[in-house]
Amino acid sequence: MAFGDLLDQVGSTGRFQVLHVTLLSIPVLMMASHNLLQNFVAAVPPHYCRAHTNLSEFQLSPEETLLITVPLDHSGKLERCRRYIAPQWHLLAKNETSTSGEQRDTEDGLGVDLQGCTEGWVYNMTEMKSTIISDWNLVCDMRSLKQMGQTIYMGGVLVGAPIFGSLSDRYGRRILLLISYLLMAVAGTCATFSTSFPLFCLFRFGCGMALSGQALNTFSLILEWVPTRVRTVVGTMTGYCYTVGQLLLAFIAYFIRDWRWLTLVVSLPYYVFFLYSWWFHESSRWLALSNKPDQAIKNLKSVAKYNRRHEEGEKIDIKMLQESMKKEMSCSQGSYSVLDLFRTPKMRTMTACLSAVWFSTSFAYYGLAMDLQKFGVDIYLIQVIFAAVDIPAKIVGNVTLSYMGRRPSQCGSLIVAGVTVLINLLVPRDQQILRTCLAVTGKGCLAASFNCCYLFSGELYPTIIR
Repeated sequence: MAFGDLLDQVGSTGRFQVLHVTLLSIPVLMMASHNLLQNFVAAVPPHYCRAHTNLSEFQLSPEETLLITVPLDHSGKLERCRRYIAPQWHLLAKNETSTSGEQRDTEDGLGVDLQGCTEGWVYNMTEMKSTIISDWNLVCDMRSLKQMGQTIYMGGVLVGAPIFGSLSDRYGRRILLLISYLLMAVAGTCATFSTSFPLFCLFRFGCGMALSGQALNTFSLILEWVPTRVRTVVGTMTGYCYTVGQLLLAFIAYFIRDWRWLTLVVSLPYYVFFLYSWWFHESSRWLALSNKPDQAIKNLKSVAKYNRRHEEGEKIDIKMLQESMKKEMSCSQGSYSVLDLFRTPKMRTMTACLSAVWFSTSFAYYGLAMDLQKFGVDIYLIQVIFAAVDIPAKIVGNVTLSYMGRRPSQCGSLIVAGVTVLINLLVPRDQQILRTCLAVTGKGCLAASFNCCYLFSGELYPTIIR
């Protein structure tokens, strides 16, 4: 007898599993919102240098003020980071028709002195009410801080993975998932009320850590309470929750144009998740391997009761549990660490290959999905398109996973994604539609690759080091 037989005995795909997977999958919706929040809270609005303060005493229209204050760049648009050192009053006299733009270009060519935006910037907030860019002037010389904010968030994801991963092995998946929900709720709320950019980055770092804890423990709890035969379907369904979450983010961001309110709205649900997650059952497999057979049996009996298999559940005792877990328990004696991922040749090969797959998938996926403004398309529309492409991509991925296996599916999705991204490098920047179509195709393949990554990794590693 194996542990899977015990699951079958208490109802491997019964009401408990349906409710358990559903409640674990709902927070994945908001996980997508936090992962891609940067696209909206750090959107860069059109901006130009603020006019000289001494111009306020003159009765000039906004157009006239811009004409004598801000030069044009080579594409005929207002310079974002430079202005004339002194107002160019003579341009008012020459401002007759469209030739004014030509005149200003000529003036720049003759060496008119320019300076940075010493008195601040004016932002065109017709699309959004506020962003962290407009609140803290993260433009021009400070524009790299936008990417720094996202890097710090991803740093939290990086740090959170080993911390929450190792702690979940020691203290259990359920308690670490509870902590992750609470950390996300608190850090997200604090980020909302941040009074400076460093504070915002600090709390976003906490959100990144919480996201790692949520992802790792969510998928562990799901995989360890469902039988192997339905893991592909369940994993795909959970992946669709992330897809729907991307659509939900576009919807929420479209109606909430203030970055503080948007951050708060995607963080508050985690308080609800924290409250109802106390109902979750710890993995009986993990409990048995952690020398807690009584609690493991109690959870199995509780599952049997939910699945209306009370009599079958009552038959489970310590002897039956030990017999079903005999092989795994014999392998779990002693302590395990990250070094066990490299201890044997087979584990080294598996770890190296999976690391390469995770790195390539994540690097390309987030490179495409976390800076939507670079496509030159409305960010709400491109967010919807990027989310919608995951639906057919994951359907195809689910079919290939079921009929072709994990390895061909993983390989195929990465190859197609890589080819489309590389082709995109050869497409001229002015062909935005073609570039966007290629990027969308690549992003869909990478989404399918992510789906396979989670499933593949969970199945390849044994429970004791998963």
